Amino acid sequence: MKILVIGSSNTDMVIQAPRLPARGETILGGQFVMNPGGKGANQAVAATRLGGKVRLLTKVGDDLFGQQTISRLKNEGILTDYVLIDSRYPSGVALITVDEGGENTIVVASGANMALGEKEILVLMNPIEQATIILLQLEIPLQTVELAAKTASNLGKTVILNPAPAYPLSDSLLSKISILTPNQTEAQMLTGIKVNSPETADLAAQHLHKKGVANVIITLGKEGAYLCNEQTTQLIPGYPVEAVDTTAAGDTFNGALAVALLEGKELIEAISFANLAASLSVTRLGAQSSIPYRYELEC
Repeated sequence: MKILVIGSSNTDMVIQAPRLPARGETILGGQFVMNPGGKGANQAVAATRLGGKVRLLTKVGDDLFGQQTISRLKNEGILTDYVLIDSRYPSGVALITVDEGGENTIVVASGANMALGEKEILVLMNPIEQATIILLQLEIPLQTVELAAKTASNLGKTVILNPAPAYPLSDSLLSKISILTPNQTEAQMLTGIKVNSPETADLAAQHLHKKGVANVIITLGKEGAYLCNEQTTQLIPGYPVEAVDTTAAGDTFNGALAVALLEGKELIEAISFANLAASLSVTRLGAQSSIPYRYELEC
């Protein structure tokens, strides 16, 4: 097992609408779909479909959604021996509205995800020791993320943190991260710098790099991704497509990035591969249902 994803799993309930409603407004939507989601599970699925051998450490409730999650993960080929069942809390769910331009709003009820605590990291050292890359997000308790990052860093593992949803992070945590992958909103949260161009992305990335992150990659949607490290600061261009739904685009990017690095690709080449995978995902509806397979990138 080369990639260990530590993070959330949810069931996404998605409604398409002509636009996103304003505060206090009710609008009539269109199609409703229910999909497996959660940033941890999404990234595990992405990495698996793109050729990685993946184990997921997550928590689900002792309910129908939890049973369906485990079944679907197994069908994807993900190792589920560390998908833990918590009888106290329900499985996580997310309510998602998607407008005609593919933009979305998401509200998450974390449920069992927030019961994935530090004790699980302390007890379950074996999967961390066996992995080459540890992939983290912020839909589980921050203390758990901090301990996982510290533990993996001390073992010499590559630690990728996708800081989503946006949340302030300590310099101590940032110093343990090999690769940080915020989007524009998350980069602004972390730095106070409004990111709306490659130039402002450079300012934000430099700020985070100075805090100890070895490699900062700020994703910029259709424009691509901005890389900052000791060797270079540059924009790696994206692949223009007509977006239908941006849900899980970032998760697809992160899973693809981990796979490409494991295959020995240089970081810039790995980012380009991740940009391509993410561009395909936004042309489809849903979270895991939108994530491409490896053969689709090689056509």
